[in-house]
Amino acid sequence: PYEEGGGWGARQLHSPWATYRFAGRTIRLRQDWRRLGVAAVVWDAAVVLCAYLEIGGIDLRDRSVIELGAGTGLLGIVATLLGKGFFVCLFKAIYHCSARVTITDRAAALEFLESNVQANLPSELRPRAVVKELTWGKDLGNFSPGAFDFILGADIVYLEETFADLLQTLEHLCSEQTVILLSCRIRYERDHKFLKMLRSRFSVYEVHYDSSKDVHIYKAQRASHKDDF
Repeated sequence: PYEEGGGWGARQLHSPWATYRFAGRTIRLRQDWRRLGVAAVVWDAAVVLCAYLEIGGIDLRDRSVIELGAGTGLLGIVATLLGKGFFVCLFKAIYHCSARVTITDRAAALEFLESNVQANLPSELRPRAVVKELTWGKDLGNFSPGAFDFILGADIVYLEETFADLLQTLEHLCSEQTVILLSCRIRYERDHKFLKMLRSRFSVYEVHYDSSKDVHIYKAQRASHKDDF
């Protein structure tokens, strides 16, 4: 269904550019299906989660955020823009109260991802967004355990052979206070299998459903921590 000529949705995926409006800015992303496939196009789940972050009253300022399987970088870019804060002077030291966003994917996608991030962030925010390699279950030593306030993922639940590694990665990155937001379309029975795996380790709630795009957003936290963010 995603091949060229497969309808309007497929044509969108095969377009070399995708343009969106979030956080008061136009975001124009390069796409490259032929070279990188699913990692280099914008999926509906990313758009829905970006909109949820923007209208949901979630304050990302001065928070540490990581995106998994970033692809084109739309979600990480929007998180950086929404996390734009201010400078605070305290005891003659100056602190920047913007979000610190780590945008990750596998090595093959990093150059492409970096180009989109750099092209769509204003110069003052570029230092607040770091593009970094992360293969689930393998590069965890490069990330401090429990170092992130928010973990974001859009349409990253689709290959059953990655489920155990993804779950291991989420557990490594989470503290008791970390909020995980996963946006996905439930396409197959195996997607329900991942949600069952996730619920065995975390408290999981569906916090939003976009019926027009058939996309669900799930919030997960360690089972012992059930406070709302």
